[in-house]
Amino acid sequence: METNKIFNEIKGNFGFGYMRLPMKGESVDIEECNKMVDAFLDAGFNYFDTAHGYLNGLSEKAIKECLSDRYPRDKYILTNKLTAAFFKKEEDIRPLFEKQLNACGVDYFDFYLMHAQSATNFKQYKECKAYETAFKLKEEGKIKHVGLSFHDKPEVLDEILSTYPEVEAVQIQFNYLDYDDSAIQSKAVLDVCIKHNKPVIVMEPVKGGRLINLPEKAQSLIDELDGGSNASYAIRFAASEEQVFMTLSGMSNLLQMNDNLSFMKSFTPLNNKERECLFKVAEVFKSMSLINCTGCKYCITENKCPKNIDIPGLFSTKNAKEMFKDSSGTYYYSLYTSEGNKASDCIRCGMCERVCPQHLNIRELLQKVAETFEK
Repeated sequence: METNKIFNEIKGNFGFGYMRLPMKGESVDIEECNKMVDAFLDAGFNYFDTAHGYLNGLSEKAIKECLSDRYPRDKYILTNKLTAAFFKKEEDIRPLFEKQLNACGVDYFDFYLMHAQSATNFKQYKECKAYETAFKLKEEGKIKHVGLSFHDKPEVLDEILSTYPEVEAVQIQFNYLDYDDSAIQSKAVLDVCIKHNKPVIVMEPVKGGRLINLPEKAQSLIDELDGGSNASYAIRFAASEEQVFMTLSGMSNLLQMNDNLSFMKSFTPLNNKERECLFKVAEVFKSMSLINCTGCKYCITENKCPKNIDIPGLFSTKNAKEMFKDSSGTYYYSLYTSEGNKASDCIRCGMCERVCPQHLNIRELLQKVAETFEK
């Protein structure tokens, strides 16, 4: 889908996701982030994506420090989101929105998305007139485009878009591993967007990094192609869909940024050979007992775990053990649990599962992690 036929202020089809930034301890590495922002803009792109809860609020602050304080407002497109955890009633929304503007150092957002829509939280957005408030903010010039990001089944998205046909764009999780996954249903969700003629923004094209460090058998398949990084094939897979006008990447360092820019500056869609190869890679993943976690950390930031278990970290150790069949998973499990907070400490409250975009049975999975590492 040609961007200039949809939102002519956007340059290119590649966006900088501000969810996984370079870090120094608990703080954003501003120097590294500045270099990444400069490289991104110098390459001719201008789309940035953040949310109030990303990095516990540090993402918006980094937008201000690395982007809006350093560049004129007409040099970039900025997307922010209305997240369910930060409002309980209609009267909460405008003060939150103003707080987001101030945190980012801007007077308006180019896109404002109803965040992580699902059957459960859509009720809250309807009751609080969140969509209606966003449409009014658009009339006031504080938002240019109202959209939504989505994590649920296709029929739920169909209901939302039928209820609010004014929505201008939909952000979905889309990658070759989730394409026909029974839980994520990326292709079926994309088909709903096509049905409603909604331009699509893609998030998680590399599935939180899982499509970068591949199992040996999967990597051997990629190695048979004509060069290119693992990220290049994953991101190009998403960007090749006609309905997709923007593909986001959450980059954590300048090296990742430069790699992504190298193939997106002169973007070419996947050919049939590359596409078929990626579906074979997906079959390799499906044959393994891997946990379908992207490391978004919603489970420990949106609803804080009462036992302070680092759920994404523990899941990554389980996947590492399955993929590489060495001691690295065990070593990192000991690091993640050096101060307690083991998988077996889970009290099965279910708070994490209510906000998981991947719809994981986290309580059962933590039990399996404990069985693996706490024998």
